[in-house]
This record gives sequence, C-alpha cells and structure tokens, in this order.
Amino acid sequence: MGDLLLKDEVYRIIGAAIEVHRELGSGFLEAVYQEAFERELALHDIPFISQQILKIFYKGRPLNKEYCADLVCFGSIIVELMALQKLSGNEESQLINYLKATGMKVGLLINFGSHGTLEWKRLIL
Repeated sequence: MGDLLLKDEVYRIIGAAIEVHRELGSGFLEAVYQEAFERELALHDIPFISQQILKIFYKGRPLNKEYCADLVCFGSIIVELMALQKLSGNEESQLINYLKATGMKVGLLINFGSHGTLEWKRLIL
C-alpha cells in the first residue's frame, strides 16, 4: 500500500489541533478555536493562510461567488474548523466542494465541539 498523500503535514496539523483541544476542551465558539489554532500552528512552524478566499470556476472562467476556507496549511491542505456536537455529511460536502474548486487534493475537517475527544476527518479528492 502506498504512502498517504501529505501524511507528515496532516500529522503535524492534527497534532496542533489536539493540543488546542487538550488546552480548551469543548464548549467554545468556532472563532475561539480558530484563533487558538492559528497560534498553535505558528508555535509549530506550520505555514498557513487564514480565511483564504477560494475562486470557483465554471467552464474555465471564474464565477463572482467565492468560498472562504478557514485555513490553508502548507499551501496545499484546506482545513475547516467546526465547533459542533458531531460532524455530519454537510460539512464533508462543503469541504469536498472546496477541494473541487481549488484543485487541492487533501482537506481536513476538525471539530472541537464533540465532548471527550477531538473529532477529525481527512478527505482526499
């Protein structure tokens, strides 16, 4: 079996998310986790762009409507943060659309809202 795409980068991002969850637990708003996560990424020297605008193309031409990803890490991994009791298919669909729109191959859904443990999913397009 081949290596996972961007395995080491994903491992580092999830490690930073686990540290945020360990420190804050669940119960805060998404914006609190976003700020704390950005600080943790910086502490781990993980390059990121916050609130990255993603262009959407139709038949090779850009649409006026744009998406805004919570974070793009390492220039190639879209990271969507949540503060929900449990992830659903809606969040996965949103991230898949972001991947399709950008041509990026790897996305992470990170949910700080589930009780007890950090919930996360790695999606590949």
